[in-house]
This record gives sequence, structure tokens and C-alpha cells, in this order.
Amino acid sequence: MANAYTQMYVQLVFVVKFRRASIHKEWKSEFMAVIGNMIKEAGCNTIKVNGVEDHVHCFLRLSSTITIAELCQKVKARSAKWVNESGKLAHRFEWQQGYGAFTYSQSSVPNVIKYIENQEEHHRKKNFQEEYIDFLKDFEVQYDDKYLFQELAN
Repeated sequence: MANAYTQMYVQLVFVVKFRRASIHKEWKSEFMAVIGNMIKEAGCNTIKVNGVEDHVHCFLRLSSTITIAELCQKVKARSAKWVNESGKLAHRFEWQQGYGAFTYSQSSVPNVIKYIENQEEHHRKKNFQEEYIDFLKDFEVQYDDKYLFQELAN
């Protein structure tokens, strides 16, 4: 698009359905690279993708030609398909509905990259649910507890 100049840094957070520990160390780095490539294919600039067994953080520069909702839908659908078609799991891989999207200034970029790089270390101290609620509070996002996390039916 002519004369459209943007610089929007966004951190996306995707959660495995029911927070099931489905992202295994044996193929995690390949999966993160696949997600990073999907973000690039959607026209955005992938900065860092990392996560742990039950969720992923994607840090990127958002393109002016795609919405966050469109990007999330594409990446989540295609990455789940990649896991399922590759036979990495004995069960079907699915992402939880929804996502978290948080914006940052240029000056925050190095800190966000470091935070995402150190996910395993970070989650030794704080579980995903605590982390996510902290994000929502820090960014002053209003939410309803009953819709926050999909729980596995008993």
C-alpha cells in the first residue's frame, strides 16, 4: 500500500487447548521455526517465537495489510495442521479459542525478546495462568474469569 508507514510491535500468546502439555522438547524448535515462517508468509516480520509445552509467545512487527485476528487465525490453523499431519502426537493437537495480543514501543523490543527467549526459565517460577493474568492486568485488559481458560471436562 503506497504511503502506509507503520511500526507496530505485537506479542501474541497462543494456548494449547485445555493447557495440555503437547509441545514436546524433541520437536519444539522445529515447531517454533514453522510458526515463525507462517508469520512471515502472512506478511509480518517475525522477531522471536518461543514457548513451553502448553503455550507459545510470538513477537512480531505487524503488517499494515493484515489484522491481528486474521494473523492469529491463519497461524493457529496452519500450525495445528502441521502438528497433526506430521504425526508428532498420538492425540489431535488443538489451540484454545482466542489469543492474547499486546503491543509494545520500540524501546521495549530488547526486553520482550529476552523475555520470550527465556520462557522455560521463567515458567519454573510462574505458571502460565499466573503469567497470563499478569499480562492482562499490566496492559489493563478487562476480562471475565469464566471465559479466560478452557478447562478439560471431568
